[in-house]
Amino acid sequence: MPQFPGYPSHPQRFYVRPGIAMSYLDEGPRDGEVVVALHGNPSWSYYWRTLVAGLVDPAPGKPYRVIVPDQVGMGLSDKPDDRPGATPRYDYTLQSRVDDLQALLHHAGIDDDTPVTLAVHDWGGMIGFGWALAHAAQVKRLVILNTAAFPMPAAKPMPWQIALGRDYFVGEVLIRSFNAFSSGASYQGVQRRMPADVRAAYVAPYDSWRNRISTVRFMQDIPLSPKDPAWPLLEAAGHALASFADRPAFIGWGLKDFVFDHHFLQRFRTDLPQAQVMAFDDAGHYVLEDKHEVLVPAIRAFLDAHPLPA
Repeated sequence: MPQFPGYPSHPQRFYVRPGIAMSYLDEGPRDGEVVVALHGNPSWSYYWRTLVAGLVDPAPGKPYRVIVPDQVGMGLSDKPDDRPGATPRYDYTLQSRVDDLQALLHHAGIDDDTPVTLAVHDWGGMIGFGWALAHAAQVKRLVILNTAAFPMPAAKPMPWQIALGRDYFVGEVLIRSFNAFSSGASYQGVQRRMPADVRAAYVAPYDSWRNRISTVRFMQDIPLSPKDPAWPLLEAAGHALASFADRPAFIGWGLKDFVFDHHFLQRFRTDLPQAQVMAFDDAGHYVLEDKHEVLVPAIRAFLDAHPLPA
């Protein structure tokens, strides 16, 4: 396996669908309180490495069990084709992601009675809250970092960079030929420049036209209206968001994010009014990269302060 600084050395794999393997991290004690951390696009489980390290460390107190999948087509997971007749074939849709998450948790021994903490970033919010529609009773705490769990706020204009990749063939060509999205995000998604080896780790899984399929399919699946396939699931998640207001929630936000900006943060503040919020004027979309020295201990302290019932 290539060298990824700070990343656990033994990710696991299982066949989430026939012929399609998912890579995932399952770190910490098997009897620890479970944190499920979900990445988005165009990152992968590498994004969560500092939080994983901070939560499984027993030195500050009880260690947690942290489960972090690589979405199919992302990171170290398989990157199947979606053309008709492809074998194996994968539909790169939000519903597929939700189904994959349930399959992974079942594989990891997380049954419907196991309490979990959802930690979400970017598309991870849509996947996690989509899964939570049928598993709300399991979700005991929330950790929310620059993400969404509802349709685009009406006051938020669509960034042209996202529209280019979502709606125009030239955008797909740029992304799949030149890794424009992953490479660009590794620069534009932070306010503090990534070290060269960390940036290389972010973009390493997306090293060919074939291996960049999911970075563009995620963009093309962004639901903006009822005509889009992911819209019903995202709309339902948005309607349900306020029902989680009775659970402890931590929100960490980079205010320099040009996509998930203050409009999205305000919606989370409104629907989760009791949430603990840390918002940073000098952090971007990859808020854990910019602020992990602050956020990781803060998230751990938040979890420690809200233990699950014995």
